[in-house]
Amino acid sequence: MKVLIIRRDNIGDLICTTPLFEATRRQYPEAYIAALVNSYNAPAIQGNPHLDAIFAYTKGKHADGETVLGAYWRRAKLLWQLRRMRFDYVILATSGFAARALKLARTTKPAHIVGFVSEAASSTSIDCPVAHAPGVNLHETEDMFRLLQPLGISGDIPKLTVVPDSSLAEQLRLALPDAVRDGKGPLVALHISARKEKQRWPVERFAELAHRLHARTGARFLVFWSPGDENNPFHPGDDGKAAKLLAAMVDLPVAPVNTHHLSELIAGLSLCDAAVLSDGGAMHVASGLGKPVVCFFGNSPAERWHPWGVAHRLLRKPSRDVSDISVDEAEVAFIDLVTSLG
Repeated sequence: MKVLIIRRDNIGDLICTTPLFEATRRQYPEAYIAALVNSYNAPAIQGNPHLDAIFAYTKGKHADGETVLGAYWRRAKLLWQLRRMRFDYVILATSGFAARALKLARTTKPAHIVGFVSEAASSTSIDCPVAHAPGVNLHETEDMFRLLQPLGISGDIPKLTVVPDSSLAEQLRLALPDAVRDGKGPLVALHISARKEKQRWPVERFAELAHRLHARTGARFLVFWSPGDENNPFHPGDDGKAAKLLAAMVDLPVAPVNTHHLSELIAGLSLCDAAVLSDGGAMHVASGLGKPVVCFFGNSPAERWHPWGVAHRLLRKPSRDVSDISVDEAEVAFIDLVTSLG
């Protein structure tokens, strides 16, 4: 049997889909299982042990270094290659009716297409439909897992899976200052960036939290952020905020981790014992690596996107604004989390 799982959106969304790979492999150990993703999120599943292949195409808006026409031409060739592979099932792993993914699936001409449908949106091309309405209040991972019903797969949902590049992780580890690499306290990731404004915890509070955690646990720190200038209209980043935080932590064992590529974020987080960060792709990366997490939630639905399969403490205020979360609350959450883990 040949199965192709399509997930074409954000990093966290793709990571929340990784249990489908493992569950399909368990049920059909001899099956050929592949994923069709985009070039932006593909590193999130690189090295996944449950996949036979990862096929990636470049979206027009991500076509750096080549023309949009060139990106579309390569996509067409890839879809022709997939069509020739004669898949038995193509699964549209998208919340709700996935019109764009369905176009890709149709091009590959599989025997069956599995996808969500609703009263408002459906297609006769989806011959293995799954009603989406029952999943609207589920976690994203639980919702995606329902797409395996037509393949006869049910039961316990596996954890998320993210695999770091071991050589890159070792390279990053060896480059750390001695006080960070060889210290005795927990190595804690502080990721300061978030796409939504109400998901951003102030840099000053990260600094205060770091000092408190170091005093209480001997914690060491790796600082992560979205690279770039905050005034860049196309790819705004938090270089300025990171510099401010590092200056405020100069008296602590701390090191910055430059993450110009997703593989560097994954490798860096793999070195840490725990993470403190807001909801977003990095949070799901940490969860996929099995890291305990203290996470801040603003105006995104925590019930849908909380860390899956790992110990965590979730902080959210009635205002749905992360800036209303105090340092005291974050400190209590972290200490409670590490204490519960022994």
